[in-house]
Amino acid sequence: MFYGYVRVSTKNQLEGFGLEAQKNEILEKYPNAKILEEQFTGAKLDRPILNELLNTLKENDTLIVTKLDRLARNTVEGIQIIEGLFAKGVSVHVLNVGLLENTTMGKFFLTTLLAVAEMERNIIIERTQSGKELAKQDPNFKEGRPKIYKSKQINHALELLKTHTYRQVTEMTGVSKSTLIRAKNKKNLNSKNF
Repeated sequence: MFYGYVRVSTKNQLEGFGLEAQKNEILEKYPNAKILEEQFTGAKLDRPILNELLNTLKENDTLIVTKLDRLARNTVEGIQIIEGLFAKGVSVHVLNVGLLENTTMGKFFLTTLLAVAEMERNIIIERTQSGKELAKQDPNFKEGRPKIYKSKQINHALELLKTHTYRQVTEMTGVSKSTLIRAKNKKNLNSKNF
């Protein structure tokens, strides 16, 4: 049986290599493949869909991924996964590389590809961290999302809460209920500290 595994992280979604693009690429070559999807951030360790798939695969099955980095985060993990699949008699087809073989040359090729993929990931992390450090030198830099509402808007909404329900205030001001609750709790906490 043919199994396709597709995975996205935020970075890859932004690059236009999302779940749909990966699924389409696999189904183009393997129209009968059963596709398993995982939404996942590369730094997380737990990938329940992949783990379930690895347990499901048996002799003469084929695992298909579009790229090696969809399967493993680093060289060691990639080698462990693929050697485990080879030991079970499972074929591995990486679409942008080809069918991986359980031979000395195939293992050498795999190790090299995984090392390059890991290096690329590390370079991206380094660039991101360098960019953040550079941005932090700007005195106006604030990490995280910018605030949507000005304090004047929040204070006005909190005043309205004295005579209106959360729903009414949300409809009048556009400030969400969760934002109102956070602001109210923060205001109550600050008033208790004085």
